[in-house]
Amino acid sequence: MTTYDDRASLTDLTATVERVRSSVEGVIEGKPEVVRLSLTVLLAEGHLLIEDVPGVGKTMLAKALARSIDCSVRRIQFTPDLLPSDITGVSIWDQQRRDFEFKPGAIFAQIVIGDEINRASPKTQSALLESMEERQVTIDGQSYELPSPFMVVATQNPVEMEGTYPLPEAQRDRFMARVSIGYPSPEAELQMLDVHGGVNPLDDLQPVAHAHEVVKLIEAVRGVHVADTVRRYAVDLVAATRTHPDLRLGASPRATLHLLRAAKASAALSGREYALPDDVQALAVAVLAHRLLPTAQAQLNRRTAEQVVQEILQQTPVPTASQQAGGLGLGGTAPEFGRQQPRRL
Repeated sequence: MTTYDDRASLTDLTATVERVRSSVEGVIEGKPEVVRLSLTVLLAEGHLLIEDVPGVGKTMLAKALARSIDCSVRRIQFTPDLLPSDITGVSIWDQQRRDFEFKPGAIFAQIVIGDEINRASPKTQSALLESMEERQVTIDGQSYELPSPFMVVATQNPVEMEGTYPLPEAQRDRFMARVSIGYPSPEAELQMLDVHGGVNPLDDLQPVAHAHEVVKLIEAVRGVHVADTVRRYAVDLVAATRTHPDLRLGASPRATLHLLRAAKASAALSGREYALPDDVQALAVAVLAHRLLPTAQAQLNRRTAEQVVQEILQQTPVPTASQQAGGLGLGGTAPEFGRQQPRRL
């Protein structure tokens, strides 16, 4: 199996991530779990969808994460009149060269901030599909590679907000995880008034990690070991969404892959070289819920996709400690390898 070259690589990962985490939390007060999920998606080579009501700091979180890393950053303000070519780029006729010249669009950056993504038309939203999945853009039959690392951090208001378009299913499926920031606690809101009242904390935010460091961290996360039993557990969770009576659309095989990658990144953030069922459980709602479509009857009963995933977590058997130890090739029992009963989230 692929492992870290030495223990220092895991130590370096933890130290670098801790710097980025502290930098972002200096701007987003009182939301450590949201910041951790954002970093998990970054190290898992995924894309992040931040959905919540206006004014809770969605764009602030995206900007803070982007500015904490020394890499190229582009922001796209999605509006109803935005065109697909504004995102991907366009070929323009050059009179001097007597040939077409490609002018890259805003997608050609290492971190792309898509602000209010569901205020653009579905046609414009679909311009992101190829870049998010294949990390390339094809214009006039010519493919252009996107830089590495590449991450789309998109914000959106809930669908019921006026002037919004629902994201197509193919678009939502390309986001590894969806997070809702939520309202801050009274103490965090008081602290926010002190910090944000006079100055914008983003103005003083300096990069604390380089793009090449992030690439190395991503490579280290790829080396995190996942036992066969943990893989089977992830597959069972996703498969359960496809047969649940309250869902008319379950999670795709891409969702299984994203769940596994996110679990590996979570394990690395916790200082472990192997993933646990707890990593899968903790990320299941964030990774799966936004991909699911409840039935009409479930919507009438006010059943949400998040509630369905929680129910599936309670009903799906978790690998036992001895099974996990066997998958790691350690033999015997390993009580530290996870829980034998579904964990109530």
